[in-house]
Amino acid sequence: MVDLKKQGFVMLLSGDECYLTEISNKPFHTRSGVIDWKTLKKHNSGSKIKTHLGKDFFVVKPSIKDFLERGAKRMPQIIMPKDAALILAYTGVSPRDVVVDVGTGSGFLSIFIANYVRPGKVITYEKDKKVWKVAKKNIGASGLSRFIEMKNKDAARGISERGVDLVTVDVQTPERIVKHAYKSLKVGGYLVVYSPTVEEVIAVTKEIRKLGFSYINTVENIVRNWQTERTTRPRTMGLMHTGFLTFARRAR
Repeated sequence: MVDLKKQGFVMLLSGDECYLTEISNKPFHTRSGVIDWKTLKKHNSGSKIKTHLGKDFFVVKPSIKDFLERGAKRMPQIIMPKDAALILAYTGVSPRDVVVDVGTGSGFLSIFIANYVRPGKVITYEKDKKVWKVAKKNIGASGLSRFIEMKNKDAARGISERGVDLVTVDVQTPERIVKHAYKSLKVGGYLVVYSPTVEEVIAVTKEIRKLGFSYINTVENIVRNWQTERTTRPRTMGLMHTGFLTFARRAR
């Protein structure tokens, strides 16, 4: 597990309040009062700390999920954890694998996957310099930078890596990337394309079939949250459609 406390982060939990904070020289403000940074710095995971109003918080070692949800800066729309987890489940990516992530964005998927494949590697492509700089900061703060290689390049012009286990694609007009992904993948390796619309799925699938990929499958992952306060039922509001995931496997 990556030690995010070494990166300067701690989690604070109390009832329905949950905070990820960087240890700094400034007091940390919560809904239930202020915590002095000197007090926070000397506490270890599992210990209890009080705000100036007497509210108890527990200090917890943060996870990568905590960092991605509360600590990383977002630029473009990210691939949500429910979809990122499905990529791992459907491809069986594992430690020591090599992954190419096309469309770094804010770096969320690269960080998520690197946390699983290390000591393997994620090589990620992003053509937008401004977005690439934001991702670089997020990846540096995550503690996983030694497992992620960042390239400020347009993957539509080619992917230089060969024999990789997985290629993920989250860019506009992803069908332009498919032929490069095919060349990059080892036999048996997976291509996964994230598409927000059906029209994009159609364009991608058409290109995938041209190249002779096998095991082509498009899925939509919908998660429904339930409320358990007072009554138990599905929540009225929730995040339903985020995007489609198209999976394909290189067979030859």
